[in-house]
Amino acid sequence: MPWIQITFHVDSAQAVQLSELLSEAGSVAVTLQDAVSDGVEEPLYEPPLGETPLWQTTRVLGLFEADINAAAIVAELSAALGGNFIAGVRVEHLADKDWERECLDNFRPMHFGARLWICPSWHTPPDADAVTLLLDPGLAFGTGTHATTALCLEWLAAAQLQNLDVIDYGCGSGILAIAAARLGARSVWAVDNDPQALQATRVNAVKNDVAVIEGEFDAPVSAPGIIVSLPDTGRAFPADLLLANILALPLIEFAPYFATLVRPGGCIILSGILHTQAHDVSAAYETYFAMARPVERDGWVRLEGRRKSAKV
Repeated sequence: MPWIQITFHVDSAQAVQLSELLSEAGSVAVTLQDAVSDGVEEPLYEPPLGETPLWQTTRVLGLFEADINAAAIVAELSAALGGNFIAGVRVEHLADKDWERECLDNFRPMHFGARLWICPSWHTPPDADAVTLLLDPGLAFGTGTHATTALCLEWLAAAQLQNLDVIDYGCGSGILAIAAARLGARSVWAVDNDPQALQATRVNAVKNDVAVIEGEFDAPVSAPGIIVSLPDTGRAFPADLLLANILALPLIEFAPYFATLVRPGGCIILSGILHTQAHDVSAAYETYFAMARPVERDGWVRLEGRRKSAKV
């Protein structure tokens, strides 16, 4: 069956209401996207509890069955929102597709460094001798497709993690924590303030034969296993390596705290940073860490630092 897709560009205040109105008008699917300007993505920051983060200008797409009156729906929605954005609306006729199948076909095994693969569960691992993580698109951010995650995975694949205690702060899907455990880390603490992310981490860990340990801990646990917790429910132990693939503003804010979590001589890996933000983030850590030159990909940056003396 063919479909009709109606696309709107609205501000963030209208986006949620418009998505609800599209559903009421019979849309079978509503998608919110960044209305990218000049190819520059607007990052979303971690929202307060109960709030929905949206881009300042949001692209809202409603998918309808082909027999709808698109002009009437657009006029009705415009009147309901009290705005006049009909001129900027795009109506497209789409051929019938198996949209779920197309999504799955586009997600293929990815290679990081010499020894790490991320592979969806419906593919056969391509290298029997490599470390392969089975990870499907799902609950939380982090499948290796984004440059920020790829930069961290490449670093992990090249590192020597044996006998290291690792913290993955802002674990999302758990991809970095699980990769560290599978690559030989002695113990890993996966922490996130989003319960959905922690659930995704649990599911993905079990799928990859990594044990999940809950509760409060005074000391590391034996690998392969990860401690999974909210920030205020697990007791942090001094780590040899802290990974934080979040965003620039929280990274800057957390610099003094992260310094307390890393042993002298230990390493910190920071990502989720736009290249224009790299200087400010690096400067926030220079009191505590000897910072290396940034590594950039697709406009995103990975920072690496070595912990100075704890007296600093």
